[in-house]
Amino acid sequence: MLLPRRLPLLAGLLRSASSVASSLPPNPKNVSGREGFLWSSWYFHSTRHQTSREGEQMAKELLDPLALIKDEVSEISNRLRSMVVAEVPELTLAAGYFFRAGAEGKRTCPTVLLLMASSISMDMADPIVGSKNEIRERYMRLAEITELIHVTSLIHDDVLDDANTRRGMDSLNCVMGKKLAVLAGDFLLSKAFSTAAVSLDNAEGHNIKVILLLATAVNNLVTGEFMQMRITPIQRCSMDYYLQKSYYKTAALISNSCKAVAVLAGQTAEVATLAYQYGKHLGIAYQLIDDILDFTGTSASLGKGSLSDIHQGIVTAPILFAMEEYPQLRVIVEQGFDDPSNVDAALAYLARSKGIERTRLLAAEHAKLAADAIDALPESKDGSVLISRQALKDLTEKLIKRTK
Repeated sequence: MLLPRRLPLLAGLLRSASSVASSLPPNPKNVSGREGFLWSSWYFHSTRHQTSREGEQMAKELLDPLALIKDEVSEISNRLRSMVVAEVPELTLAAGYFFRAGAEGKRTCPTVLLLMASSISMDMADPIVGSKNEIRERYMRLAEITELIHVTSLIHDDVLDDANTRRGMDSLNCVMGKKLAVLAGDFLLSKAFSTAAVSLDNAEGHNIKVILLLATAVNNLVTGEFMQMRITPIQRCSMDYYLQKSYYKTAALISNSCKAVAVLAGQTAEVATLAYQYGKHLGIAYQLIDDILDFTGTSASLGKGSLSDIHQGIVTAPILFAMEEYPQLRVIVEQGFDDPSNVDAALAYLARSKGIERTRLLAAEHAKLAADAIDALPESKDGSVLISRQALKDLTEKLIKRTK
């Protein structure tokens, strides 16, 4: 359903710092994530006399940005495990199913949000070493809230789809039953919004705007799922309908959460819109690649069954593009895929078409639009800001090259 749902955490977004280690102060990889972030901000704040071009080059070469936030992401994972404790032991077990060590996934959504916060915020420019930056803490809480909503969507998705696997293991509904799975999802959603009400408040009252953005994302998720369930034969053949549904199901949460980061930062409406556009196009690009992998990947690499969409009667971009080349495929698509022979026929048309290639090109277009949104952010010479922006741009490039 969501971007973070499948998007793998990308390590090594920038070059290793080892090539320049001799010229740097103590290596930030040897300190905690928070201290590393503070070190980075101090270091680059002291070099602001350099030109923007020089700053951009340093951002590409000096530090792996994930080394600066990995401890924050780890802290988020630990906090999430402690947050999903319920009064009923069975509910605690169910709610914590995807937060267990080894089952938590790649935590991509928190990673993207923290990098976005670093990309648009100047609050860490003059940090007090050893203290906790208040707004950075609110960014982390927002990342936790978004992850709670994300996992809720996974659980409810699996119930609706009767899925047996998730992330390469048995789905929660398969292990504990549909009723408990639904209740676990509801419990996580309540935790998300209660945390938002308490943890995101500030003197400017930004928490109300953030909660409204998160509520919009949840509404979009429900709308997208309904669009998929109640699709008509004509809508099944529409690329516009497919892309709108994909936005709701896959990109709405990350786009609205990126915008919420900008709201928390007190940024302008223009910056908030650019943050939103980044999340939107990143999410759509991710879904398009996911559509390709559903046809070309294996169950082992995907952590779920391959060809799962078409066997559920879901028509995605590769088939829609193939239908443009072979209009006779439209009759099969309108009939649906309850008949196995229709599945075989659709796959045969897809194999002869450029459906996969055209889907990959469309994904690249959306990835470029996401990167363009980062390039359009207000100019900065702060190295830590440039590092995070480069990381977000590199993520769009690596996204369209992923194989699982």
